[in-house]
Amino acid sequence: MKRIAATTLATVLATAAFASGPLTPISDLQRGTMVSVAGTVERITDEDEFRLTDAGGTVRVYVGPNWVPANVGEAVTVDGFVDDDLGPLEIYARSLTRADGTVVTFRHSDD
Repeated sequence: MKRIAATTLATVLATAAFASGPLTPISDLQRGTMVSVAGTVERITDEDEFRLTDAGGTVRVYVGPNWVPANVGEAVTVDGFVDDDLGPLEIYARSLTRADGTVVTFRHSDD
């Protein structure tokens, strides 16, 4: 329980410092929309994909063909497009902002 509270607090503090737009909770994501989502990197599932978690859930974030520029446990904000395909929700990240304010911009092969 303490770990969840500490993670949530870190996410809230980091989010206040570097939010790039109105934030959408993961539980409120809508397919086919542009979003800004803040959370904690839960796990890196592949070299170009990770799971982002907030108080409402988790979502897969795709940064390919780039490498994931964050570490497990790191608070980040992701700006991107919620895939409109059927299946699990996935965000195609356009940018990722780290807690220190560093912004990493992604270019996908279909851009």
